[in-house]
Formats: sequence, C-alpha cells, structure tokens
Amino acid sequence: MAAPLGEFEALILMAVLHLDGDAFPPAVRTEIERRARRKVARGAVYVTLERLEAKRLISAHTAAADALSASRPRRHYKVSPKGLRALRRALAAVERMRLGLEPILNDQ
Repeated sequence: MAAPLGEFEALILMAVLHLDGDAFPPAVRTEIERRARRKVARGAVYVTLERLEAKRLISAHTAAADALSASRPRRHYKVSPKGLRALRRALAAVERMRLGLEPILNDQ
C-alpha cells in the first residue's frame, strides 16, 4: 500500500486540481494561500512538487515561453490518476476520523 499523503502534499494536489492546466509553482502557492488562508514558503512548494512528481502523483510538462510577455518556459503540473486516488484516500480517512466529532468541533 502506498504511503499516506501529508497535509501539505494534499493541499498541493488540491491546488493543482483547482488550477486545472495552469498549475505552475507560483500559482500553486497563491492558490493555497488564498484558499487555505495560510502562508506558504516558496521553497516548500517546489520541494513538495518534486517529491510528488517522484512518487508519480503528479506529472509535469514545460510550457513554451510566451513571446508577448517575454516570460521564461514554465513547468506546469497535472495530478496523475495515481495522485487522484491517493488524494481520495487521504480525504476519506480524514472524513472517517471526523465522524462523531461534530458536537466537539461545532462547539463555539
């Protein structure tokens, strides 16, 4: 059985899914900061993307530079079928652990 995902790995996978084809590292970082409302170190995104790629949970391709904006080529990421399965398992585990805790978690 595959190793479970860490919290940050799951956040990265979800950000890549949200970005749907436009998932390059700075956009992934911004997506996590916006949606999760937490600060993310730039280096943490790059390291985690590399780790997820090594585990074959994401794939990357290099997009050509845009001549109009004079940008450099960018690596874009996509969640692999294996990554999607791993994310589903991680979210299901969290949901199973949460069940029955509503009275405690919803207590103001």
